[in-house]
Amino acid sequence: MSTPDIHRYLANWQAEVDSTEQYLAMAAHEPDEGTARVYTNLADIERKHVDFWETRLRAAGHDPGPRKPSWRARVLVFCAKRWGAKSVLQTVASSEYESRNNYVPQTETASTAMTSEEHAHARVLRSLLAKTDLGPTSFMRTEKGHKRVGGNALRAAVLGANDGLSSNLSLVMGVAGATVETHTLLLTGIAGLLAGACSMAMGEWISVTSSREMAEREMRTEQDELEANPEEEMHELQLIYEAKGLSPAEAAEFSRKLVADPKAAVDVLAREELGIDPSELGGSPWVAGGTSMLLFALGALIPVLPLFLLKGTAAIVASMLCGATGLCLMGTAIAVFTGRSAIYSALRQLLLGLLAAGATFGIGRLIGVAIGG
Repeated sequence: MSTPDIHRYLANWQAEVDSTEQYLAMAAHEPDEGTARVYTNLADIERKHVDFWETRLRAAGHDPGPRKPSWRARVLVFCAKRWGAKSVLQTVASSEYESRNNYVPQTETASTAMTSEEHAHARVLRSLLAKTDLGPTSFMRTEKGHKRVGGNALRAAVLGANDGLSSNLSLVMGVAGATVETHTLLLTGIAGLLAGACSMAMGEWISVTSSREMAEREMRTEQDELEANPEEEMHELQLIYEAKGLSPAEAAEFSRKLVADPKAAVDVLAREELGIDPSELGGSPWVAGGTSMLLFALGALIPVLPLFLLKGTAAIVASMLCGATGLCLMGTAIAVFTGRSAIYSALRQLLLGLLAAGATFGIGRLIGVAIGG
């Protein structure tokens, strides 16, 4: 057995240990009993995969040691315990989808059902996502300044704080290039914090409000269509339930009962046809705006803090060091959701952040020299 094979076995083993712990935590903190059973079943299958790789490792003379989850898995387990299974569902589903073909080229699993089981896990999780406000692919839809409310709140929190840190660090360094006057730098940092936080809050409020208004308009259209042509809407409902596996007779009977209750029919049509949850409609714009403002402000505060305590060049250096530390922490936090190496993600975030800060510092220096004569 070659060393690369041992490393590959260990990587597979660790991934299955992580998945087992994540699913167990999700099952323990999922309020819906049916969904909790699904997570428990997934954990049982992943545990069998752990046994599979342990057997091969020991046959190769290598003891993998105790089954300890990685730091990334421990973070996800903590989040599931603290905020419920839904808080990590997108991240786990994305990871399962990306790794669903990992066993295809590995000859050791060719005679097993492990590849098909991994495919099934990805399908199951995407199906669970489709039943929530997260949506099956919403983990790929994140736009600066307009993060999707009701999606992965933890990821949005990290990205919101990162926006505040990166933008305010660049702003402070840009002004520092023109002057070392601490009072001016402090005012600049506070102004950047307030302006950015208010802008983020307003953008989020408008985004969520617009989404709610569009959803309400689409639901009113469904209601009008139901009142004008109940037979056609009943046929649509029948097709929806046939697609879900009901027989034509069962689907027709269920559809007739639903159309007899217009409110329930509109609710079902909104969920199944439009993908809208009438009970939420995208969430509260005030909560979204307030949360966005707070997260941006927390990130933006990091490079400003030293300016309250120090003066001159020492304050600028300390601000840069605090910003660099914050960038590394943000990169590590982002690695939880992307699955990339924490070191790689932290260094990438640090490099990009420092490049932006260095560029604005240089521009500030040029402007300061030009204005100062």
